[in-house]
Amino acid sequence: MADPNHAPDPSRPSPVRGTSRRSFLRTTVLAGGALAAPAVLSGCGTTAGRSSPAGASSLAPAVLSSQPDAGQGETLRVGLIGCGGRGTGAAGQALKADSKAVLVAMADVFPEQIETALKSLTQDPAIADRVQVPPERRFVGLDAYQRLIESGVDVVLQAAPPGFRPQHVRAAVEAGKHQFVEKPVATDVAGVRSVLESVRMAREKNLAWVAGFCWRYDRARREFYRRIHDGAIGDIRAIYATYYTGPVKPMPPPSARPPGMGDVEWQIRNWYNFVWLSGDGLVEQACHSVDKILWAMRDVPPARAVATGGRQTPNHEGNIYDHMHVVYEWSNGVRAFLGQRQIAGCFNQNSDFLMGSRGEGVIDGWRAVYIKGENRWRFTGPNNDMYQQEHDELFASIRRGEPINDGEWQVQSTWVALMGRMAAYTGQEITWEMIQNSQERLVPDPLSWDMKLPVAPMAIPGQTKFV
Repeated sequence: MADPNHAPDPSRPSPVRGTSRRSFLRTTVLAGGALAAPAVLSGCGTTAGRSSPAGASSLAPAVLSSQPDAGQGETLRVGLIGCGGRGTGAAGQALKADSKAVLVAMADVFPEQIETALKSLTQDPAIADRVQVPPERRFVGLDAYQRLIESGVDVVLQAAPPGFRPQHVRAAVEAGKHQFVEKPVATDVAGVRSVLESVRMAREKNLAWVAGFCWRYDRARREFYRRIHDGAIGDIRAIYATYYTGPVKPMPPPSARPPGMGDVEWQIRNWYNFVWLSGDGLVEQACHSVDKILWAMRDVPPARAVATGGRQTPNHEGNIYDHMHVVYEWSNGVRAFLGQRQIAGCFNQNSDFLMGSRGEGVIDGWRAVYIKGENRWRFTGPNNDMYQQEHDELFASIRRGEPINDGEWQVQSTWVALMGRMAAYTGQEITWEMIQNSQERLVPDPLSWDMKLPVAPMAIPGQTKFV
């Protein structure tokens, strides 16, 4: 049976057939009762009252052919914030998800990013005619996101560096826009709190919010976790997850900085290497592994975390670790072990091993997904493009007037990633209550192009304090 929160119901009339554009968009924003009341992220975490995330607790398989009929509905005007590789990919997927979607605006701090993305998108014959971004709707600068939101778009794709995410998603929600929101949602606890408020505002306004935690939109993993939740391996005893890979965006030496380039520009151009912009490798990349751990645990957050980590390879002016190992523990004694590393020339792996009382569940990277033990199983069906699926379900939900809202579990997965990073940086045991009450604030506010922005020192366990 299709997941009612994500798959279109072909027996229901389209909310846009026979309506004007203004009426259609008003319907998608104001329709009441389509989603459950928001959950409260507190204590050990409850999932009661949440709309089921794609493939999460209810795990009913979603219909994978969800593109609405091109004859139904009005044009959906799409705006892209953050025109790097991930943003460019998201824009292409959005246009392929809905034949009435048109990319009409783009925003980035740097103009060359917009031009590179436009060149890539217009070379795809499947979508080129719906890339309609004239020069006056190519917004550049730190305030480019706001000008894009005010330009008349209906759907915003959020793909800027995550340090900017809280500010960007809040502006979009306040303006009544549907959103695709890349992971993670923030790089500090203050940002996570802000995004949680935005998520709840989006729910109140009945706005779509699809998370960039793409594995929850993967067919094989949806079926895998459905079986896990149905007891295929019995009670989960432990989880081991790996995110071992090479450097993502190595920091250039100070000598590579062009004369006259200010601190803010230099750091944004090398955003991955600064905690306030990327959140570190655990928060920015291995958050996928954190999210899958939480998926296995039915989105109940851990009670505490301890971790080790540090910097093995030179990072020049950057201040992120290149390896961490986190142990998350739940109140029932279950532990999850997460290894994260971004060092060249090392063993690489991105896998998940779930150990239960009656068997073991294995996600072997991008390859096999299977269960060993009493209930042997291996996924053998055709898989889907999970990146495309995110947008297929986003636009289909908007069309039928029942917008998806993944926001609360997306926030929680980011929060748990921050919990692990803070345990590694401080060398302390960090509890769920501690991370929820943390006063950590890393993102400069206000931020201006010409301001001096000294780089915070690299964290030292045992010396760096919990805030």
